[in-house]
Amino acid sequence: MIKVGIVGYGNLGKGVQKAIAQNPDIELVAIFTRRQPDQLASNVDGVRFEHISTAEQFKGIIDVMILCGGSATDLPEQTPVIASMFNTIDSFDTHAKIPEFFNTVDAAAKQAGTLSVISTGWDPGLFSLNRLLAESILPEGKDYTFWGKGVSQGHSDAIRRVPGVKAGVQYTVPVQDVINRIRAGETPELTTREKHLRECYVVAEEGADQEQIRETIVSMPNYFADYDTTVTFISEEQLQSEHQGMPHGGFVIRSGVTGEGTKQIIEFGLNLESNPEFTASVLVAYARAAYRLSKEGISGAKTVFDIPLGYLSPKSAEELRRELL
Repeated sequence: MIKVGIVGYGNLGKGVQKAIAQNPDIELVAIFTRRQPDQLASNVDGVRFEHISTAEQFKGIIDVMILCGGSATDLPEQTPVIASMFNTIDSFDTHAKIPEFFNTVDAAAKQAGTLSVISTGWDPGLFSLNRLLAESILPEGKDYTFWGKGVSQGHSDAIRRVPGVKAGVQYTVPVQDVINRIRAGETPELTTREKHLRECYVVAEEGADQEQIRETIVSMPNYFADYDTTVTFISEEQLQSEHQGMPHGGFVIRSGVTGEGTKQIIEFGLNLESNPEFTASVLVAYARAAYRLSKEGISGAKTVFDIPLGYLSPKSAEELRRELL
């Protein structure tokens, strides 16, 4: 059995708990939280909750920690610290900061002799693998990534951290006309702004300056500054009744040519009813891979590019060759 811990018990952490239940070779040891553990334990039967400050006591007991915090502030602080004690998996998704994040985590993990798989999920993650695959097969071409329409957990977390915001959700919306052109074989040069819209629905705290909140959101680097972003202020009741689902999805398209200019298109897509539950399922599969790599003596930070896909499966190499190849 692979023994895992969960750090953080928001939507993603709850999704990881559900995903573990579908994998008989993985056992949940404990969920670590910054909240009072006894308050959570009273609402969830059969699960051990611990305060995050006790994590070090589980060294040698937990094989892999799955980190479920947000990319804006949680993971940059938590991953290096936890990686100094455990093998880790996280879903850090601020694309522009991944190289810097990788270097920080790599140094901590190598010093501790642990293995940390960073930026795992579906983008970055599965979409990253498909971009790599398509680019390698069609070197003459362009790839395009579209997200949505759906709720972005990272971007929603970012707007909720803006001063004066009580609650909020963000939808990423692809521009359909551009998608149709690419599927028809065009390879246009597109700016970030031309591919997606971002729609934010915000519940402001009483007395908060809504114009200041709007300006802070639309000018936020790495999240909203490069997009056409709308901010709509709504009531808590509207948020609860109209924006509680967590759908998402998207696709990676590479349009290229082979031979004498023959057009070829590769496309990989996802249509998700629950973004956090799907992301959680990816994290759990990579927890298995991290455990196996660690047993081979490999340490440091890794990404999805560094891990053989066979390591994600509970099946043996022989079974995979016989059943899936």
